[in-house]
Amino acid sequence: MNTIKPFLTAIAVAIVSASVAPSAHAGDTLLMQRVRQEQSMNLPKKGMSMAEVERRFGTPTSKLDSRGGGSRKQPVINRWMYPGYIVYFERSHVIHTVLNTPAGNNTNPANPR
Repeated sequence: MNTIKPFLTAIAVAIVSASVAPSAHAGDTLLMQRVRQEQSMNLPKKGMSMAEVERRFGTPTSKLDSRGGGSRKQPVINRWMYPGYIVYFERSHVIHTVLNTPAGNNTNPANPR
């Protein structure tokens, strides 16, 4: 009986691992598709100045209130909304551009849920 228990435990672990692996793989695939989509789009790039973004992409639909700025380690973060994406600036330079997702988890950062 002592040899059967570890064997059954190993089978149970294998079954659980196999059932979890496909869902993790599907999430990785969705993330890779989103990254490819972002790379193929004409979006503001990291390092661009606010003036350059506004000149190349036009006036944003809204400029959200800035956040941070309490210390050197917490610089001012500005957020500009454009149709389909949000541009994040550290002080006055782009640090990231994020697409609005179909899930709606970043469509309105002014009113977090």
